[in-house]
Amino acid sequence: MSKKQTGDALIRELQIKPGKRARLRDKDAGQTFGWEKEEAETLLNEYRAKLEELQYKLYADGRYAVLVVLQGIDAGGKDGTCRHVISAFNPQGCTVTSFKAPSSDELQHDYLWRIHKEVPPRGSVGVFNRSHYEDVLVVRVDELAPKEVWSRRYDQINRFERMLTENNVHVVKCFLQISAEEQKKRFEERLRDPSKQWKFSTEDLAKRKQWDDYRRAFEDALTKCSTEWAPWHVVPADKKWFRNLAVAQLLVTELSRLPLRYPDPKFDPAKVRIR
Repeated sequence: MSKKQTGDALIRELQIKPGKRARLRDKDAGQTFGWEKEEAETLLNEYRAKLEELQYKLYADGRYAVLVVLQGIDAGGKDGTCRHVISAFNPQGCTVTSFKAPSSDELQHDYLWRIHKEVPPRGSVGVFNRSHYEDVLVVRVDELAPKEVWSRRYDQINRFERMLTENNVHVVKCFLQISAEEQKKRFEERLRDPSKQWKFSTEDLAKRKQWDDYRRAFEDALTKCSTEWAPWHVVPADKKWFRNLAVAQLLVTELSRLPLRYPDPKFDPAKVRIR
């Protein structure tokens, strides 16, 4: 077994270094960086407890918000990540927003209008299950807008995310990478399981035929929008248990970097007597 990558070392492995070209290869989607399932699941429980503690401190501090962006191809595990990792957060201070095709009202505004409305307030965690990146992914692949329109959006997104970070919204971006073979297995599981058949659509098969087009679109988005203030992290997600561990470790690391503190009381606790 290879040496386990942990902490900052693992985060460095997952991060797309700003200015470097992202390459998405199917063989990388099954990496575990030396981890085994049993020990990963044990550590995940510790990370979940730590995330609960950090969220409490985030709320008490009240100066920062955390925005988690989850992207990935169909069946990549965004919902599973929310169930197994994001559920560690108290729902009173955490919202999960899924962005579908824009409504007629949303289409009357710029594409970031509906996104900005869902950015979490200070003291809270917000999770985007799909996000503003759909406007350089599906819009590009399905040719919903001309290239001259969507190609300008990379810089617009970078400026938007920089504005958020400059206003104390810490942006954590995760791309959940699965292989084409793993996607096939997950689609087949959905078809066999009556409790999951509702999640399958014949449109999924049409999207699967666009695998190479989406891979190129994702590579461009990861390359052009991995910045010093909001870098992208590519999480190998063929093995769900490693995906959960990696995302949890990333969130623990990122929240721990914030200078969170409990506010000072507006009274002298030593002088209070409860009778």
